[in-house]
Order: sequence, then C-alpha cells, then structure tokens
Amino acid sequence: MTMTSALNAPSAKVLVVDDEPAIVEAVTYNLRQHGYTALSAGDADTALRLWREKKPDLMLLDIMLPSGSGFDICRIVRQNDPKLPILMLTARIAEADRVMGLDLGADDYLVKPFGMRELMARVKALLRRGSIGETERELITAPSLNLTIDLNKREVRRGETDLTFPRKEFDLLALLAAHPGRVFDRQTLLDRVWGQDAYVDDRTVDVHIRWIREKIEPTPGKPQHLLTVRGVGYKFQG
Repeated sequence: MTMTSALNAPSAKVLVVDDEPAIVEAVTYNLRQHGYTALSAGDADTALRLWREKKPDLMLLDIMLPSGSGFDICRIVRQNDPKLPILMLTARIAEADRVMGLDLGADDYLVKPFGMRELMARVKALLRRGSIGETERELITAPSLNLTIDLNKREVRRGETDLTFPRKEFDLLALLAAHPGRVFDRQTLLDRVWGQDAYVDDRTVDVHIRWIREKIEPTPGKPQHLLTVRGVGYKFQG
C-alpha cells in the first residue's frame, strides 16, 4: 500500500543504477512508497539505454558497475543533458572520489551504507526547484558581460551566443546576478539553491562557482565579476 504522503508527491521518474540487487530492491521500493516511478539498471549499458529511452527526472548512480563506471555515465549524461539531477551512490569515501563526481557534474553524493530516510530527503531536495532569488523579473542582465539570464526559459546568453548551464549552476548564477553587489555566505547559497534539507557542503558551492567562472569570466583565474569575499562567500559585480 502506498503511503498517505505519496498522494501529494510528484510522479517523477527516478532511475536507480546499481549492481547490488538488495540495494536496488530497497531503493525502488521506498521510491514507489513515496509516489515516484522507479526504474532500475544493473550495468552501465542498460543505464544509458534507459536514460535515453525513458528520460528520467533524477538519476541515482553507483560508481562501481559492470560494463563501465558511474563516472563514465555521469560524464556522458552531462554532455547531453546538463539539467538532469544526479545523486551518486558510492562505497568510496575518499575526498578525491567525491570531488571527481562533483567535477563531472553530479549534484550530490551519498556514501554506502545509507539510511532510506536520508536518501528520500535528498531525492526530494534534488527534485525540488531551486530558489533563484527574491525577484519576479523575467530577465536579468549584466551589461558589462553582455550577459542575459532568462528566468522563464532558464537560458543564459552572451550576446547572441547560448551558454550551457546545468540546473544548479543556472540557479546559483541567477541568484547572485539578481542581487549585484550583495555578499552571500556559502550557507545561504546552499540553502537557497540546494534547499535547507540538502546534504551538501561548502565545497559544493566552491566547485559550482569555479564552473560558472569558466563560462562567464574573460579570465577565469582572475575573476572580475563573480568575486570571492574572503572569509564570507561570494558576490556578483555586473
């Protein structure tokens, strides 16, 4: 029987990619209990096929898989679908592995073994639309960068050129650009973009800021617009 809370839950499709049957069974069961549609794959080839055919709203992705790795899948997905939320499920706890996942475009990671309540909280947070700031404007412009941010279409353009921004990068840039000169500390950025119940840390903000700089700054290593406020956080100088 489906839980009562599932009556109001979104019917999002979640693709679970893991080669451990017990984990897949437990995760898909809990997803369905919360009202989600659960798909599953036990290897990289099947995962990529389901991603292309079923177009899931979220991917839960293990690193160690037959016929490939979660890192490989993450790289391929990000090259073709920059907005799909990806939560990596991993037995690896080394910081280098977590950073690699984020560098490849994962939105979050969860180390095995994990509790189902924590997993469901992260699923909910990743599926929720990120807040992009206290503004009802449809367009945000940064004339000094010749940059236009369309909030409705979720597009970023420099002049006539479209720039590719995954979901969290877009939300983070839009929030900062909507309040030029305002300093945001990292925790506020995490709360506003990832949600207060998201399980990510300050490093996540720093990684996403670096990616944004690579796209909008003339010299990313010496940013002039997306600035670090030492000991506090970041601000946008349009």
